[in-house]
Amino acid sequence: MIFLPGLALQCTMTSCCRASRLLSSSGYQTALYESGSSFLDKLPFDETGCILLDLQMAGVNAFELQERLGKSGNILPIIFMTAHGDIKASVQAIKAGAEDFVTKPVAKEALFECVERALGRNLKQRQQQGRLKAMRSLVKSLTPREAEVFALVVRGKLNKQIAHELGTTIRTIKAHRQAGMEKLGVKSLAEAVSIAERLGMLAE
Repeated sequence: MIFLPGLALQCTMTSCCRASRLLSSSGYQTALYESGSSFLDKLPFDETGCILLDLQMAGVNAFELQERLGKSGNILPIIFMTAHGDIKASVQAIKAGAEDFVTKPVAKEALFECVERALGRNLKQRQQQGRLKAMRSLVKSLTPREAEVFALVVRGKLNKQIAHELGTTIRTIKAHRQAGMEKLGVKSLAEAVSIAERLGMLAE
C-alpha cells in the first residue's frame, strides 16, 4: 500500500521489498502484504492509489487477484512486477486491465514513472466518481413530480407534451421544470441533458 503526503495512495506488494524501499526513500509510504488474500481482506480502499503486484506471489495467484479485484469494483490501477520477462503473461495482464507490466530489477526512474502515471489516472477516476456521486445526489433531491418532468425534458419532450402526458397544465410543468433546474444547478437544457447522459438515464 503506497501513500503520498496529502494523497491516500495504495499499493500491494508481496516480495517487492526493493521497490518498497525505493518508494519509501522518496517520500512514499508503503504497506506490504504477504499474500493476495491478506490484501483482499482489507478491501474496499476508498483512497486514491495503485497496486504494485508481484507476479510470483503466495496463495491467490496474481491473475486471480486481478480478476477478483475487478469483480469487487476496485478501480485501483495494477502494476505487475516480475523477475522474468514473460510476453504471454504481460499480454494477459494488460488485456485484463493492468496499468503496466515491468521486469525486476526495475530502474528507480522507470518505477516512479509507472507509479505516478497510475496514481494520476486513479485520481482522475475518483474525481469523476465524486462528480457523478454529486450529480446523483442532486437528482435524488428532486421531488417525484420534478423527477418525472426532468426525465421527460432531457428526452426532448416539450412542455405541452409533458403536460398532456402527466395530465396537468403547461404552467405547472414550467414551475416543476424551473424548480428542478435550480436544484440541479443548471441554466440550460444542454446542461440538464449532460447530467442525464453521464448518469446513464437516457439509456434506460
